[in-house]
Amino acid sequence: MAEDTNQEEDPVKDEGAGEDAGATAVEEQEGDTNEEEGGKKADEDKEANLDLILDIPLSVTVELGRSKMLINDLLQLGQGSVIELTKLVGDPLEVLVNDKLVARGEVVVVNEKFGVRLTDIVTPMERVKSLAT
Repeated sequence: MAEDTNQEEDPVKDEGAGEDAGATAVEEQEGDTNEEEGGKKADEDKEANLDLILDIPLSVTVELGRSKMLINDLLQLGQGSVIELTKLVGDPLEVLVNDKLVARGEVVVVNEKFGVRLTDIVTPMERVKSLAT
């Protein structure tokens, strides 16, 4: 009879269920509802990640052309002086972001202000090559 009382005091253990078995079942049930919202949540996460970088200032430069000059020639410049550039009339302008080429375009005038109409966007492969130089 003593043996019967010992058996009643020992808890029954299920070998397949550990301490976290109940928690796992709850997570599986929650996972089912998260799968339906997964697409929406992923989109929100992408927007949140994008929002982190939207306010970063960048330096945008439109390059008409370049020229090399001696300091003496630079000191001789005055109002009305003309500096000859390497580009020809009608050549596309280069649009640089943080000194890296991202596009080419042409000059336009909008409301008496100069602007650039983009005619060619640099391919990702060209951008990667420009990073190496």
